[in-house]
Amino acid sequence: MAGSSFDFDSFGRGSEADRDPLGAFVPGPRVHLEPTAVGPLAGLTFAIKDIFDTAGQVTGCGNPDWANSHEPAEANAPAVERLLANGATAVGKTVTDELAYSLNGQNAHYGTPTNSNAPGRIPGGSSSGSAAAVAGGLADVALGSDTGGSVRIPASYCGISGIRTTHGRIALEGIMPLAPSFDTIGWFARDAQTLARVGAVLLEPDAAPATFRRLLVAEDAFALAQPETAGALSPVLERLTQRFAQSETVAVGDVVTIERGDGLAGWMLCFRALQAFEIWRVHGPWIEQTAPRFGPEIAERFDWVRTVEKDQASAAASDRARFAERLQAMMTPGTLLVLPTAPDIAPLTSSDAASLRDHRDRVLSLTCIAGLAGLPQVSLPLAQIRGCPLGLSLIAPKGADRALLTFAAKFAPSPSIGEAAAWPEVAS
Repeated sequence: MAGSSFDFDSFGRGSEADRDPLGAFVPGPRVHLEPTAVGPLAGLTFAIKDIFDTAGQVTGCGNPDWANSHEPAEANAPAVERLLANGATAVGKTVTDELAYSLNGQNAHYGTPTNSNAPGRIPGGSSSGSAAAVAGGLADVALGSDTGGSVRIPASYCGISGIRTTHGRIALEGIMPLAPSFDTIGWFARDAQTLARVGAVLLEPDAAPATFRRLLVAEDAFALAQPETAGALSPVLERLTQRFAQSETVAVGDVVTIERGDGLAGWMLCFRALQAFEIWRVHGPWIEQTAPRFGPEIAERFDWVRTVEKDQASAAASDRARFAERLQAMMTPGTLLVLPTAPDIAPLTSSDAASLRDHRDRVLSLTCIAGLAGLPQVSLPLAQIRGCPLGLSLIAPKGADRALLTFAAKFAPSPSIGEAAAWPEVAS
């Protein structure tokens, strides 16, 4: 449905299954779940990435052969149940990249959800439908997952707020795994205030209250971004810096020289090797037994992951431990790390495979930072280039998720749909 036009005047008429002008929801009868109690999220609607279980429904995970080879779920995933128990209403399950293994949001079976804030450009993945639904006003909030950037990147591309939580902070029961040592729950909202409201429900209180007084600017992350990106984020960064008693620049990737290369590009390769090994351990048996039909990009990806050997993964795990130790030592209590969410605005849907691969490598060089260290990261829609949104990210110390959301809600403006022009603009 990407690139198609639709009539907003007729939106809302017809059957429930027809009310999807953005192609954000899984085709077929729409899942609708009423709240089970009145609570702080009363009046909010939410969408559910189709890797989360909902009782009585097959969790399709973006692939028809997966859907055909799995039974309906017996219960709602706890994250879904928690939102319902706090007053929110579920309005549907959303399209995901196949088995959640892509950052593009282009599903060969179900299409590309429309990025309403950057028409003609990809929504980002793998939580593509969730981001598209929130950006287009079809849901107030949407659940997603983030392994390598699958909430943070769609949030940046679609001009909404999104969070990847501390690894292990929220249980992943009832959710399809991808790479367990990286998998996290996340969610989207159009503003940081709503993002924080959901966090108050899904997250237990932080172990220790935090006041952020020290800001680290990841200079090597900004260097990876396109010059336009750095320029668009510069005034926001200046405004952010003024809020801190102490700020300094750091090179996040300069931990040690590793076999894969120096800096963030080397750490991206470390992330990819370890992620791939875990993915094949989780999904390899099903793939070999079922021989599923994958789209070309995903098929190529799974052909590669089966070649990653145990000794490669062991070396990557050892390197990862050193990176995480150093970054967590850098992120002392009261510290935030700021970086671009993505190196650029969303690529065009017409981009060729080679350019998307190159873009993905640069994206992963940024998203691997929080992933390797298991830290929480929020992306905020604070700039735009040529009318397309661009996110700025804040990473907090491990376990400081609620403090991070509170800070984001106070710092970020709260534009409604159509008010993106209030963001700093960089012309072409």
